[in-house]
Amino acid sequence: MILSPNQLNNIGVVILSAGRGARLNCDDRPKVMLEVGGQPIVSYIVENLKKLGFTKEQIVMVVGFKKEEVYNYFGGSVNYAWQEEQLGTAHATYVGMKKFDDQIKDVLIFNGDDSLFYQMNTIINFIEKHIKSGFLATLLTAEIESNNFGYGRVINKNNVFQIIEKEYLTTEDARHNETNTGTFIFNKEWFLREFPNMPKIEKLGEYGLPTAFTLVQKQGYPVNVIKLENKNEWFGINTPEELAIANLRFKNKD
Repeated sequence: MILSPNQLNNIGVVILSAGRGARLNCDDRPKVMLEVGGQPIVSYIVENLKKLGFTKEQIVMVVGFKKEEVYNYFGGSVNYAWQEEQLGTAHATYVGMKKFDDQIKDVLIFNGDDSLFYQMNTIINFIEKHIKSGFLATLLTAEIESNNFGYGRVINKNNVFQIIEKEYLTTEDARHNETNTGTFIFNKEWFLREFPNMPKIEKLGEYGLPTAFTLVQKQGYPVNVIKLENKNEWFGINTPEELAIANLRFKNKD
């Protein structure tokens, strides 16, 4: 363990677990409860966090669709926040953040459906760099193929980082090969104060974490952008084909 107890004790974790997964035909359980390697997708990130020393009080799973499936599996090992209406990742984060007490200063955010291959050293490195910087926000990015229109992009323009959602992607933007993984750390006090005034993403009609990240910069504060050393650690599961690939990768990872 590289993080000191004092550092670890001030970090909370929100795991976004409310999604239904329409393209995966998830009618009987949340998307994150689909199985890879014989256990739910989201269970791997929870296991890693526990191994790193995070306590029940420091981990909040934001649940929604078929929330009982998550409760039944994880029981009292984590805390929960209910996102009654799915209004986007920033809204889910806000709902989860409100569960933490004053000891938590920064909040690490994971998507429950794309973080199963994250290594513990990657998580430690991400947290350490955020703490050392003292910044309000840190983003984890991954390298993807150019001209892939299935994902948005992160573009550095004169040290201002622009997160472009795939719905707004142009041909020029798609030439870049860095994307937003959805893994962030935000200063809790700042986020709770600013979220109520954040605008929705127009084409999506929801509140997104990229908007929060952009707002930090608009207010004149610096941010961190850290690229995954191993791009294969980030793997989104959105289709039956991707679920099959994830199972194959898990089977062959050793």
